[in-house]
Order: sequence, then C-alpha cells, then structure tokens
Amino acid sequence: MSLRVFILAGEPSGDRLGGALMAGLKQLQPGVSFEGIGGALMAEQGLVSRFPMDELSVMGLAEVLPKYRHLKRRIRETAEAVLETNPDVLITIDSPDFSLRVARLVKARSSIRTVHYVAPSVWAWRPKRAVRMAEVIDHVLALLPFEPPYMEAAGMACDFVGHPVVAESQATDAEVAAFRAEFGLGAAPFVLALPGSRRSEVARLAPDFGAALHRFTAAHPDFRIVVPAAAPVAGLVQETLQSWPAGTVLVDPNKIEAAAAKAHKRAAFAAADLALAASGTVSLELAAAATPMVIAYKFQWLTWQIMKRMALIDTVTLVNLVSETRVVPECLGPECTPETIAGQLAALAADPGAQLAAMQLTMQRLGQGGEAPGLRAARAVLERLPGK
Repeated sequence: MSLRVFILAGEPSGDRLGGALMAGLKQLQPGVSFEGIGGALMAEQGLVSRFPMDELSVMGLAEVLPKYRHLKRRIRETAEAVLETNPDVLITIDSPDFSLRVARLVKARSSIRTVHYVAPSVWAWRPKRAVRMAEVIDHVLALLPFEPPYMEAAGMACDFVGHPVVAESQATDAEVAAFRAEFGLGAAPFVLALPGSRRSEVARLAPDFGAALHRFTAAHPDFRIVVPAAAPVAGLVQETLQSWPAGTVLVDPNKIEAAAAKAHKRAAFAAADLALAASGTVSLELAAAATPMVIAYKFQWLTWQIMKRMALIDTVTLVNLVSETRVVPECLGPECTPETIAGQLAALAADPGAQLAAMQLTMQRLGQGGEAPGLRAARAVLERLPGK
C-alpha cells in the first residue's frame, strides 16, 4: 500500500522546504501520494493545493485582523480535509499560527501521526511553546543541530535534518566577474547592504544604514555599496537610496527574469568584501558565501524592552549560535546607530578574516557536504513512522 501524506506550508520558505521534502519522499518511497496546501515548488512535486498558499502569507497584527475570520475558516476546512483523507502522516511546515492550530483540531478527533518541520526557537525565548506543541505534534524536523534536546525534553521525537542553506548553489568565478562587469564595479571592493525584506524593516533600518555607510565610505573611499533588494520592497529601497552614498548600486529583481535575479543575488553575495545586514537567516546565506558581516537591527521600544527581559541567549545571529562563537558583531536596539555600525564596519574591514573559520564551521554543522536536507528530512519521516 502506498504512503499517503497530507502536507501543508503557509509561506515561500515553507514551500521550499516542502518541495525538497516531497522530492525526497518520492525518491525513497515510490508511489507516495500527496494532499495539502503549498506553493509553486510543492506543485512541481505533484501537489494540487486545496487553496492558494498566498492566503496564509500574512504577518503582523494589522495584516491578520482583517482576515481573521477567513483564516479561522481555512484552519477548520484544512483540518476537516485531513480527517477526511485520513493520511498516514500529516506534515506541517513552519507557519505555527496556522499549522499547529490545524494539528490541534486533527489530534482532537484522531490519532493521525503529526510531523512539524522547523522547530520553534525555544532556545531563544518562550520555552513553554515546546510543551504546548508536544500536545499535538509527534515528531519534529529541526534545522539547527542544537535543537533536538529541547524538543525531546518536551516529549516529542526530533531529528536534525540539516539547513536548506547548505543545498543552495553558490556563484562561480565567471558569474562573479559578469556581475561586476554588468554593474560597473570593476575590481573595487564593496559592502553588500541588506536592510531587510519587509517594508517595516526597510523603513526602520535604511536611514541608519545609509548614514553609517556615509561615515564608512568617507574613511574608505575605495569601497562601493551594493544593495540587492528583495522583490517586495525594491521600490521602497530605491526611494531610500537617494540619501545614501553616491554611486550606490541597486540590484532590482523586479526588472529581470526570476532565474537571472537569483543569479545576481548569488553573485552579489559571493563578490562582496563585507556585508551590513538586518538580523535574520540572511546571516547563514552570507556565511555560505563566506562574506564577513555586521548584523544590525532596530526594534520598536516596547519590543526591545520585552526582548531584553525574555531572551535566553546573548546573541541573535545564527552564525554565532551554531559556531558557538561571538565573532559576528551585532548592533541591536539602542546600539543600532550610524556611529556604532560604521565603527564595526571599519573594524571588520581591517580584519575580515576573523569570521571565516566560524562561517565554515557553521556550514559544516548545518550539514554541508552531507545528504541533502530534503532527502534527510524524508528519511527521518519514514524511519519514525509506526511499524518501521
């Protein structure tokens, strides 16, 4: 009898994880069938999404409230679909506000096995989330190597399956050379500036990033600035660059085909000498490209006060956490000022090699050189199914 999987993702990052996991399951379990919700990459693996995944890609209270009733209806509809399908396993991918609510409704009326892909960051804050999650999830697939003990302590099986960043292709020397030529960079060193992928992030960070880069380039006039903007905020980024150093290069993915945009981003990351980036998983993309970085992020005052009191860690940068070092400098909260950022960039420019060993160790610990994360995740799902 073939394996029946109900799988759901609620945002593009989950769609990427889901597509790779589905490909792995198809390789290891020929004849596997899929039901669920996903995006284009999961559709490529044969999923016919029950409704557009975009309906679930909302973030923030202001965005969620107008759609609250609709989202609640989708949660109920999805849970009913799972129960009607009665799959061998329900796999939920990230998007906990949606997926764990579906899992809770399913578990209340069945014994269907539940797997959640991406462990909650209980090592950073709100550790009780794992205990609540254990009420409805049987098995967790973790992206970070230190996460399984936290999940197991809460009562769930957990396997580290590798981070998808290790499977991303890197730019070749020829692609780097072509990128430099296309954007008129020549052999000049440049800082890669990454002020975020959401409008709120760009609005908060771009002014301080620009002011910091003015200070840095005044002392390092040979450096150029390159900004590979995320597609949803490219227009806003372009507006903010009017106050940035002259000659700043904007790489706008909306003006070219998707494949070319990805190639530009890969080449920009590989070619950069330094990076100034908003806090987030982008630090792992920079580490994969061996690009030394400074991480900066400005929070709203109340958010910062809450974080200071609830945080269980002394760094937010995954390279620092995975490598068990603190070599990547952070300018967070009240330290996210042009003066502090520029100082950290200057120190990094003077000794960019200090981070290289930590970045290499990070990639190794995330699974680089081993089995692809999607295949590893599929193997973990199959090995823990009842009867295996």
